[in-house]
Amino acid sequence: MSSPESNPTTATPSDPLRLPPVTTPVTSVAPGLTPKRLFRLLAVAEAITWTILITALIMRATLGLDWAVLVGGSIHGFVFLGYAFTAALVGVNQRWPFGLIVLGVVFAIVPYATIPFEVWLLRRGRLDGAWRREPTDHPADRNVINRMLHWFLARPLLLTVAAVIGIAAVFTILLLIGPPGGRD
Repeated sequence: MSSPESNPTTATPSDPLRLPPVTTPVTSVAPGLTPKRLFRLLAVAEAITWTILITALIMRATLGLDWAVLVGGSIHGFVFLGYAFTAALVGVNQRWPFGLIVLGVVFAIVPYATIPFEVWLLRRGRLDGAWRREPTDHPADRNVINRMLHWFLARPLLLTVAAVIGIAAVFTILLLIGPPGGRD
């Protein structure tokens, strides 16, 4: 039997806060963030930003506050892009048909439609299951999209950073092109 001084992970009177080393690898940036939870989070956020945008449009029309639409529209636009990315990510992970992924993005164009779409997906079990970090024997796991999915899901921090940078880049390009409906 070893003494506390010979075992570096045991608390001693001189170092009562010594903790054992972490031996469990980090497999997720947010361990409880399942595909279902991520999709729900972005579906609700998209609906909330619709409220922000509609409120901003009312403020512009009634109070002449043009800046409200700039702020509200920017928030909504960024979250819209995040939702579209999430719909694609979760759709590929859950092996949705391509048309269902596109439909998920289209539903974000209609105010508040992401919530009933998410409920519809839940009722049909389309959001059930974990992240597919490893390939299986499924034939789709051999295509390039699924190989990229597995690679990025195995590196969740890198996926998160790449997604935020990618969404920010698309957002910036769209801002340079101009707002939906053109400039006044």
